[in-house]
Amino acid sequence: MDSLKQAVLAYTSRHANSCGMALTPVPGLRMMCLEAPSGELHSVYKPLICLVLQGAKRLIVGSEARVFSTGQSILVSADMPVIGRIVQASRYEPYLAIAVELEMATLRELTAHLGSPRPQPPSGMPTLFTVDTEAALLDCASRLMHLLDRPEAAPLLSPGIMRELHYWLLSGPHRSALRTLADPDSHASRLAAAIAILRAEYRTRVSVERLAAEAGMSLSSFHKHFKHMTSLTPGQYQKRLRLVEARRLMLDEGYSASNAAFEVGYESVSQFTREYGRLFQAPPKRDVLRTRRPTERLPAQLAASTA
Repeated sequence: MDSLKQAVLAYTSRHANSCGMALTPVPGLRMMCLEAPSGELHSVYKPLICLVLQGAKRLIVGSEARVFSTGQSILVSADMPVIGRIVQASRYEPYLAIAVELEMATLRELTAHLGSPRPQPPSGMPTLFTVDTEAALLDCASRLMHLLDRPEAAPLLSPGIMRELHYWLLSGPHRSALRTLADPDSHASRLAAAIAILRAEYRTRVSVERLAAEAGMSLSSFHKHFKHMTSLTPGQYQKRLRLVEARRLMLDEGYSASNAAFEVGYESVSQFTREYGRLFQAPPKRDVLRTRRPTERLPAQLAASTA
């Protein structure tokens, strides 16, 4: 694992943003490095696995709160609003993690070969798992990291490595839940179709009727299962997407509060300021000033999710 940690340190030293997160040219691969415990980090995770290489992080997902530390992995099985806090990190032993987004098409293809499990009831479908990181997953992560030095090889080799990583996950201790997630008829899969609309069109008003129809559910069933999975109503979920993206625009692209508000779909700056303050515990300008470190480089683009 030491060589993997050194690779993450080297890459994040050149490419990390204000929150310590670095995107990569390899699709779905990103990493994080922080040298001190952090405040709350609000984000919206896509389904992913995050390998904690050093330090510890506390995550709140819906009503669940857990701490993940060295040698463990975080497996998130749905598009979830997440509140994270780095709780163990120092200059000499920074928090280090690698995240890889799950590919639903790959999960479904492999599940078809491996066979479907007995479907889990909606109430039994967890969204957050703790996994002791297996050597096979670390090996896949190391090979993905090696591709960063060989960008011409990444398009040819990364799909095979990603496929192998998904295989090990589907063969691991949480295979039943992941195979249920891959089932296109499961509640989680049907809700994912509605969430994809919200993520793509979060700047505009999206009717709940359209979302329910996309999920193939009645309005009452859609509200019930959406709230159960995400802990939010569809309207609250869309608001969270807007606020997280607005914060990113201010922190990493230098937007003013008013410009960020209009960019993510708000029509009223005062409403944006009120809702921003409720989520981040400070008005936009103060939050940005206390979060941004003046000496760091800011990348041109940043995803809403963090490792």
